[in-house]
Amino acid sequence: MTDDASAPSHSPFPPARGVLADDERLMREQLRARLAEVWPALELVAEAKHGAEAVELVEQHRPDVVFLDIRMPGMTGVEAAKQIAQMDVGDDGWLPEIVFITAYDQYAVEAFEQGAADYVLKPAERDRLQRTVERITKRLAARRAADDAGSAPAPSSAALDGPPIQQLLHRLAAGGSAQPQYLKWIQATVGQGIQMIPVEDVLFFISDEKYTRVQTLQVEALIRKPIKELVDELDPQRFWQIHRSTLVAVNAIGSITRDFRGRQIVAVKGHNQKLEVSRSYAHLFKGM
Repeated sequence: MTDDASAPSHSPFPPARGVLADDERLMREQLRARLAEVWPALELVAEAKHGAEAVELVEQHRPDVVFLDIRMPGMTGVEAAKQIAQMDVGDDGWLPEIVFITAYDQYAVEAFEQGAADYVLKPAERDRLQRTVERITKRLAARRAADDAGSAPAPSSAALDGPPIQQLLHRLAAGGSAQPQYLKWIQATVGQGIQMIPVEDVLFFISDEKYTRVQTLQVEALIRKPIKELVDELDPQRFWQIHRSTLVAVNAIGSITRDFRGRQIVAVKGHNQKLEVSRSYAHLFKGM
């Protein structure tokens, strides 16, 4: 095949680096062997036996891609992905691409087909894995080209065009069970008192090291809950994470522009706040 992902590459970019996590040794060996066939340029820098170890290794090595078994003892692959998705990579950094490893599960497969992440079925078949690798390498190439250009990646078929990653993680965590219960009220400090703020009134949340600001059209309040916890408690179809420290209500997004650095900036309806979109979340507005 002339378009085989294993064909020699003359890319000017350094080889991609990966972390592999699966509690079954034979599965790790099998996937490692398949990856060597279809993606020989990939450097597997570490392997984990459970989710907590995977998070540690991703923090340590900062890979380009992470292969996570969904069902692992202790911390599952989905729980590990949630922690990885909240890692601080800086405004100029990138979160790793995530590929889930799963036994056939129709519900999970339907969630993946939305495009927020990729998946590999056990046992990893060469043709299916090759298609995954082709998509991942296109995304990584778009990122690296963006780094060279000093901007967010331009819209292309390599950009993610599905819902935010947190929507996928919510669905996988639910595992096909009943609809999870999301926050309906925020208990926040306003002046010297406590106020109950309906979640449906919130325009955006912005965190600093100690507090998270809750903003409505009429009220600005503070809570101690960080963004990484709010992400799991808010309906991901109503609130999108656009930065490690920012969540915005989808219906409060007025427009998207670019600043002089090429960064995407969200204008909020009815408010003068401008919210910066970090590179790892630029795909949410791929039409810009």
